[in-house]
Amino acid sequence: MSHTWLSEREQALVEGAEQLDVGLPVPTQIVSNGEYLPPRQTNIQKRVEQRILDLADENAKHLGMSRRAFLNTSCGMAAAFLAMNEIYGGGVFQVNPAEARDAAMMNVRDAQLAGQFILDAQTHFLRDDFGHEAILGLGEFASEHWNPKLKDEGLTLARYKFENYVREIWYTSDTKVALISGAPFDDPTWWMLHHDQMVAARELVNDFAGSRRMLSHIVITPGQPGWMDAVDQAIAEWRPDSWKSYTIGDPLSPSKFPWRLDDEELMYPFYEKSLKGGIDVICIHKGLLPPDYEVSFPGVWQHATMDDLPKAAKDWPDMKFVIYHSGLRPFLELPDQAWKEFEESGGEIKWVTDMTRAVMEHGLDNVYGEIGTAFANSAVAHPRFSAALIGTLVRDMGADHVIWGTDSVFYGSPQWQIEAMRRLEVPEDMQAKYNLPSLGGPNSLTKQAIFGLNAARLYNVGVESAADMPTMPDYSEDKLAQLAQQFRAEGGVPSNTRYGYVRAA
Repeated sequence: MSHTWLSEREQALVEGAEQLDVGLPVPTQIVSNGEYLPPRQTNIQKRVEQRILDLADENAKHLGMSRRAFLNTSCGMAAAFLAMNEIYGGGVFQVNPAEARDAAMMNVRDAQLAGQFILDAQTHFLRDDFGHEAILGLGEFASEHWNPKLKDEGLTLARYKFENYVREIWYTSDTKVALISGAPFDDPTWWMLHHDQMVAARELVNDFAGSRRMLSHIVITPGQPGWMDAVDQAIAEWRPDSWKSYTIGDPLSPSKFPWRLDDEELMYPFYEKSLKGGIDVICIHKGLLPPDYEVSFPGVWQHATMDDLPKAAKDWPDMKFVIYHSGLRPFLELPDQAWKEFEESGGEIKWVTDMTRAVMEHGLDNVYGEIGTAFANSAVAHPRFSAALIGTLVRDMGADHVIWGTDSVFYGSPQWQIEAMRRLEVPEDMQAKYNLPSLGGPNSLTKQAIFGLNAARLYNVGVESAADMPTMPDYSEDKLAQLAQQFRAEGGVPSNTRYGYVRAA
């Protein structure tokens, strides 16, 4: 396996998610992007999987199609959320039984939501040992017009997965704009994408589309030799849309270079240089460590907490701090335990509540909670916890400070996550007990803000309010939109394939 951050021992316990995939529109077990060891499929998740298959058989027969074909439709997606509501209970997902068998109804719904502005603030290219067929148009375009310099820089080594990335992000989902991200390692040979490759991908996609469809990170490595020289180069040459970094230094193992956001000697000169260079957003990986983080990351795990956030955010009010995964403490191995902790604490979520409390207590308007992986995995492992997570962020930070991200394409097409968020609601009993807000329908103002308006404001994309969205000529008429429309007209559908890793049976 390449481009995985699992240890050799952990790699022996997993296999590629695509190998076990049966075409379900929503995952029925936690899929890892390679940053953590995924837990085994639980008995309740097996029940959800079987119920989806049963509903698919029943409704596919009604519609006169095969089960696999049905699962690739919007009716199949609705059936998955019906099964999750039924097995998990609580009515977290807003779905009507008629949606699983009324194709005309779903076609209308899809058309109504297709123009929704969605900016995915955390996306990645695939590992290079997995491939798909070339997508319409772009492969031919790339072969004819690819800048030879890009080949020299190595982007073409990722071309197969890059093409599939474009397919899954823009052809088979409603995503309009994507931010390409990365991760640092003490050993640079472990980097998934180098800086010039991320920026080259951004320029290629935007030049091809004729609009601003892709944004790019540059990953910083505070404390490593020469890191500020790389910052200077980035500001001068690469012009990143924002920075990305890990305060733990290296997601693979205890790093020699952990750091703190509030380190005045190390980080404050960087903030000053960044702001002078016109870059005012930094995205920081927090939380999402292995369940045994106290043992596996000794002396380093503390850097993944929120202890360093309040002072840095107060001292640098013009800098926007986007906390990736919203700092969710290890949830993945024991979702039931995370829910129990939430209930017994009266509504607190480990490390997430530390962030939201800091925002409220210090009046921080420059801190944002991003939900990549934290939402995806909690939605399939414990939907009520997922509702608690999003409800807590909206209640404490405001709907205008929650950022949409999916960690795609590690989890395949982001469309299932988009549908999960569109349908997500905080159940009435949780609203009353924990003073959590309603999230509203699929295109509520709250969800519009989360899906794209907040990040559009951060990145000056030009979509300022819901009033800007009905036409969006750049995104509805550019080259990508034309090819995506052609792809769907010719019968193209999401593959429903999960990438990444699942625990081996």
